[in-house]
Amino acid sequence: MSEKLIRTFISVNLPRQIVNIQSMLQSTVHNRKANIKWVKPGNIHFTLKFIGHTPPDAIDNINAVIQRVSENHTGMKYLIKGTGCFPVESRPRVLWVGIDGQLDPLLNYVAELNNQLEKLGFPTDERDFRAHITLARIKYPPKISPDITGFISSQFEPLPFEIHKVNLISSELFPHGPIYSILGTHFLSPKSE
Repeated sequence: MSEKLIRTFISVNLPRQIVNIQSMLQSTVHNRKANIKWVKPGNIHFTLKFIGHTPPDAIDNINAVIQRVSENHTGMKYLIKGTGCFPVESRPRVLWVGIDGQLDPLLNYVAELNNQLEKLGFPTDERDFRAHITLARIKYPPKISPDITGFISSQFEPLPFEIHKVNLISSELFPHGPIYSILGTHFLSPKSE
């Protein structure tokens, strides 16, 4: 009997105030006919890598990789700032808020994660990593594309956050939305004084 695969990803927890930003931005998109699914407040996170369908016996090896990579990097400070969408404003599929600050340490961390996980058979994404936090997804074909002009032009007070630890998460999909479970927590090295 084959083992059931687990959907996994690597992410960072965010400050609780992200929910206030999402709530404010939700009020900027008014089209009821568009099929917009806002991320449940308790599920908002910052994904560093979506691994995908994972054999349960690979979890320990993935956690070992995350631990090794995390020990080579120190904590990072960023701001949650600005809004955007993928792929284009006229036909958006994802509504997001951005990450602002010196991104090189984060990009290096993610590149090392990808490099090491590729050796375990988990390929690097074909698309370049773009630091963002998904707040909503839009399913197509909707009756009409939503007008997200208000979302894109919205301003909010930048929210500072720090990355000191990352989690390996499993995601079980249910009709009412995904349920997340932590499969491992890994701390970045403390900054040397």
